[in-house]
Amino acid sequence: MDFDEYRKRGKEMVDYIADYLQNIRERRVLPDVKPGYMSNLLPESAPLEGEPWQAIFDDVERVIMPGVTHWQSPHMHAYFPALNSFPSLLGDMLADAINCLGFTWASSPACTELESIVMNWLGKMIGLPDDFLHIPGVSKGGGVIQTTASEATLVCLLAGRTQAIRRFHEHSPGQQDAEINARLVAYCSDQAHSSVEKAALIGLVRMRFIEADENLSLAGRALEEAIEEDIKQGLIPFWVCATLGTTGACAFDNLSEVGDVCLKYKLWLHVDAAYAGSAFICPEFRIWLKGIAKADSIAFNPSKWLMVHFDCTTMWVKNSGALHRTFNVEPLYLQHENSGMAIDYMHWQIPLSKRFRALKLWFVIRNYGIKGLQKHIREGVRLAQKFEALVLADHRFEIPAARHLGMVVFRIKGENELTEKLLKRLNHRGNQHAVPASLKGKYVIRFTITSTYTSNEDILKDWNEIKLVTSELLHELDVKIVDRRVPLKDTREKNEAFGSSLLLANSPMSPKIVNGSFAAIFDADEFLAKVYAGIRISNQDSPAMRRRVRGILMSGKQFSLDSRMDLVVQGISPSEVKNGIESKAITEDSEEVWEGNKGSL
Repeated sequence: MDFDEYRKRGKEMVDYIADYLQNIRERRVLPDVKPGYMSNLLPESAPLEGEPWQAIFDDVERVIMPGVTHWQSPHMHAYFPALNSFPSLLGDMLADAINCLGFTWASSPACTELESIVMNWLGKMIGLPDDFLHIPGVSKGGGVIQTTASEATLVCLLAGRTQAIRRFHEHSPGQQDAEINARLVAYCSDQAHSSVEKAALIGLVRMRFIEADENLSLAGRALEEAIEEDIKQGLIPFWVCATLGTTGACAFDNLSEVGDVCLKYKLWLHVDAAYAGSAFICPEFRIWLKGIAKADSIAFNPSKWLMVHFDCTTMWVKNSGALHRTFNVEPLYLQHENSGMAIDYMHWQIPLSKRFRALKLWFVIRNYGIKGLQKHIREGVRLAQKFEALVLADHRFEIPAARHLGMVVFRIKGENELTEKLLKRLNHRGNQHAVPASLKGKYVIRFTITSTYTSNEDILKDWNEIKLVTSELLHELDVKIVDRRVPLKDTREKNEAFGSSLLLANSPMSPKIVNGSFAAIFDADEFLAKVYAGIRISNQDSPAMRRRVRGILMSGKQFSLDSRMDLVVQGISPSEVKNGIESKAITEDSEEVWEGNKGSL
């Protein structure tokens, strides 16, 4: 292929990619193939002579696409997002053409310097303290782009191990490194990702899994009790991983409490925020980041939710010296005249070389801007809230763990077998794709908003599919799930006095007896879910209806009457954050803010 043909074929490939993404709804999400399908489509040996490009390109649809799980599909709800965007794709196109190996500053100064700058940008966007940024003369820390969160966890565990062994030698000399290493123990919640356990296996250290509390969180007290037990056994606690946004339920460890314990016992605290970290660019979600100043390292994946395609994991440390002591191997051929004066990222990672990943991150941040990326995150959260409301409106289902950000976990009420059969049947049909998790013994389906193309209509279509398959399954198994909720009309029929209440006004007026039926106690889940999922979805284009529904939707059951009701809805004032959800009284002035938060990219 020469320059002229490359120009032609390159343009054709761009058109193919654009068509693929634009029409991705038409493709089955989960491929309908069996292991080994491709062996029947390709020859056993490589071609002896080169083939024309058109023949190769034609095989993309014939050979490749039938076996692709379409992660960009709006009906892909498995795992966490693995997004891309056009600026990101163009950034990697350029990076692949340059194809530099950025192991030292001298090997490609632009590769190193852009990475340090863009890592400062992103660190400031999520609210990291200056200790984690590249600030010469002020901070010993800084950021680096790793391949995956798994690698970032391993890098920080190895750095923490080096630090612990060095500290032990200072006060108890005479033992070999291997002897000390055999006594080291690390800690994480039983909800932590499997990559944390794998890091311990590679690092040859013990990993202790601490049972999460009722909120599926790692609490400081449980951690401290485990540490004290291990110290009495002669072990050496050295490292803790706190998870912000667990894989099973997007739960959050109590970072502030865990941080206090780590400071007390001088343990390295690593924060794994692989999915949720992207959301911290929105101030209202940073409540879960409280206590980050007590951590030694943090990592998250822009490749999940910030539309920077895989691979791209951003990691920050407070003290890069700990990385240097762990990974510093500097033969003569890797030294340069600016060694020690500039960053050499080969000392911050396991591989020697690194790709020019900063280009795609730089392109995305500049093209969307902070506001555009915030809008994208908030839209994913809004769609998850919408799906959650649909689930709550159906008495056959339950949501066993609180929804956080863009993920909902749900299950059919009853035995785990019902939900397991439902998920297998949904995936087999191929119209949508989800994966399971186990939460305190309950089998749940994880439903994550993963695609930038997901719309209200896509959510409704997926929910209708779930309802249909559930009805078929329960009918086949002859299982009936009784709705135990009591409708308002039944309550009124059983209580003649229902409807008359003493209501206190919130203005200097006398209390008065009114017919309060319309403000009666009700089943909040049923009422709010049906209103939110039904009226609001079907009347998206009506500003008047949106205002009416917002008046009904309440984040708290707070009523006050003085010829009107002050209804509380979600807002975005950081000063009003409570438990990760913010609220303020709705007014006409807040219309623009609300509308701005619900738009999609």
